[in-house]
Amino acid sequence: MASSLPSSTAIKRNLPSENLNENQPKRNHWSAGLSTALDDEGARVHKDELCTVIKDKYPKARIHLLVMPNEYIANLKSINNTHLPLLKHMLKVGKEVAEKIAAKANARGSFAHFRYGYHAIPSMSLLHMHVISQDFISDSLKTKKHWNSFTSDYFLDASQVIDDLQANGSIHVDTTRMHKLLDNELQCHRCSNKFTTMPKLKQHLLTHTS
Repeated sequence: MASSLPSSTAIKRNLPSENLNENQPKRNHWSAGLSTALDDEGARVHKDELCTVIKDKYPKARIHLLVMPNEYIANLKSINNTHLPLLKHMLKVGKEVAEKIAAKANARGSFAHFRYGYHAIPSMSLLHMHVISQDFISDSLKTKKHWNSFTSDYFLDASQVIDDLQANGSIHVDTTRMHKLLDNELQCHRCSNKFTTMPKLKQHLLTHTS
């Protein structure tokens, strides 16, 4: 997807050689997979001076994208209020790209409705914002942890992250609470019905896709 999205001059893009530090994982380590994905033109749907958007390799919905900064930022713990322009740009780009994809696919209902946010405790090293349609129709959505990571407070809304960062200068995550959220009961995000297994929940989700 060719980009016509405006880029900000408020942030100078750091070249990889300027970002090397002891906290950055080696590129051949599994946790550094997103850094490698930045260079994968097959997965890329948008790139500008500040960020890159790729298709999630294991999507948890019909449309599932990741928006990542081009400079290396490990996670939400690594950001401060100097990163506000970057996070605002990532959210703006994520919304624009999602809307274009949805329009092209003539998406409707939950397929056309998106959430934008961050996992409180991400497993992959490199800050990334999820852009995910709310149908949750995917073969890769398999476990309770998958479900709760996107439908509970474990999923931090991107707008709220920006507001909190602007107010406090950093992002605080209650890790004990967040780990507990992943073990929540399986509950539909649309109607609050509860289910005992993922197959039953996923069958129910089909009733909300029209």
